[in-house]
Amino acid sequence: MVNRQEVLELVAHYLVILVAVTVVLAVVRNAVGDIGFWVELGVIIVLVALYRPAVKALGYEPNAWKSE
Repeated sequence: MVNRQEVLELVAHYLVILVAVTVVLAVVRNAVGDIGFWVELGVIIVLVALYRPAVKALGYEPNAWKSE
């Protein structure tokens, strides 16, 4: 059965990822202008890929990630 507390921890992290992607893309668009779909997709992929190792390194990973 799914632990409700673990799911809530994961939801919080996914919301942080969503906000981080939105903020970074807004900053890049304001600084550089239109960068195109593929570059934006690349930025999103890099941010999402680096989020989990960064959170683990800082010690803020949710319990669901600690068991892996």
